[in-house]
Amino acid sequence: MKRGIIHLCKIGILFKNRDFEHDVYELIKAFYPEAEIHTLYENAEAEYDLRFSVERDNDSYIIKYERTENLSKQETEQKGVISADILSKENAGCGIQDAHALRKENKDTIKYALYQLLVKLTGRTLPWGNLTGIRPAKLAMGMIESGMKNTEAAREMRERYLVSPQKTALAITIANREREILKDIDYENGYSLYIGIPFCPSICLYCSFSSYPLKVWEKRTDEYVEALCREVRETALMMKGRKLDTIYIGGGTPTTLLPHQIRKLLDTVGEAFGYEGLAEFTVEAGRPDSITREKLMAIREYPVTRISVNPQTMNQETLDIIGRRHTVEQTKEAFHLARELGYDNINMDLIVGLPGEDIHMVERTLEQVRELAPDSITVHSLAVKRAARLNIFKEKYQEMSFENNQEIMDLTMKTAYEMGMSPYYLYRQKNMKGNFENVGYAKVDKAGIYNILIMEEKQPIIALGAGGSSKLVFDHGQRIERVENVKDVSNYISRIDEMIERKRTAIATWL
Repeated sequence: MKRGIIHLCKIGILFKNRDFEHDVYELIKAFYPEAEIHTLYENAEAEYDLRFSVERDNDSYIIKYERTENLSKQETEQKGVISADILSKENAGCGIQDAHALRKENKDTIKYALYQLLVKLTGRTLPWGNLTGIRPAKLAMGMIESGMKNTEAAREMRERYLVSPQKTALAITIANREREILKDIDYENGYSLYIGIPFCPSICLYCSFSSYPLKVWEKRTDEYVEALCREVRETALMMKGRKLDTIYIGGGTPTTLLPHQIRKLLDTVGEAFGYEGLAEFTVEAGRPDSITREKLMAIREYPVTRISVNPQTMNQETLDIIGRRHTVEQTKEAFHLARELGYDNINMDLIVGLPGEDIHMVERTLEQVRELAPDSITVHSLAVKRAARLNIFKEKYQEMSFENNQEIMDLTMKTAYEMGMSPYYLYRQKNMKGNFENVGYAKVDKAGIYNILIMEEKQPIIALGAGGSSKLVFDHGQRIERVENVKDVSNYISRIDEMIERKRTAIATWL
């Protein structure tokens, strides 16, 4: 499909049956990323360039489409219908008695048929086929753990989910590496801990996390740390007798805390949970403009095994556009300082698809990162969420180009391999530029174990702090339940007892 057609398109989706509403919407959105899409639940008079209707007719799921003349004058077929024959409880047979398996089978059938239709309408295919979820490697791992050979799992991904050969190979490779890295983790009795520091030196243009500008909140950071330490102590009592595998302190930017606040938090964590027997302890140092010698020295007093220094890009003009108030030189200085102080496992986060960046600018970033020689890199494809300023004020940035393509993704992979790294985890997000993925690359024994655990959902993740979202795993990973902390910092501080009780109730149920 021509670029201009995708940009101008206005789409309506009429859901007469809402069984798989989210999957239908996400797949159509993936093919028409710049389109204005409206979900409808009754017939609307408004005109659309492309209109879909979704309904159920006995054992068939029917999707009709109608396209107006002005969408594409070169294509003559303006109306059509596809029918996906699905399994009902009556005719499913003994192979698919389980309701969960039945629903998954029907969802896969519908998405397969819809994908074929969208390929016909647009003339495009997607690198990840009809997959709309964020965890392709989890799908691949599940197949392998069920007894499939690598070749059989690869065939299933290509034929059932229509994933490209290149992305299939990536998912299978990562699934096998993840299995090797996690082989000593006790999923049933173990858990991981996430601690969130929701402050940042400035808020990036694309950010939708629970982050708050430090300048506004610096007078209340002591209050925040005090409330957080209270949650740490109480949660440790709830998890007594369980094996703590990994700790990840993220944000926001954890190094917005002052050295004495860092020590207070890490002292409390050590006293409450203990640091013995950890497989990994990560502190996301993050923004170079918040990293100082004193803060890195404070962190070094504890058994932290992994940190990050995150440039996102090494092009100063892009840093200025996206609101990263640090310089390329500060990134290099922070990295060298960490090495000087003895940190031997440093990750760097990069983003491709940033406004105004082409492949040559990405190459410039990669060359400078290669010179620093980190132990791992995480390459993110830009995903603009609804809450990001880049989306809220999109008219202001509509003249900017956002370039991401397979050539850029190949370049990042090639560079990672040349640096002695191989892929170890991946995940996807909504609204990713180019419909690609985020990939973590690491040298041998330098992979981020917590990163794999949070994606594979094999063990509980207990999340503390404002905006923390704990994930409790039931029935060997068949069911996940979340326990949310409020995002607002003031509410978190004033309602800390309520946050603790939420966890107490949920963890008691899980245990």
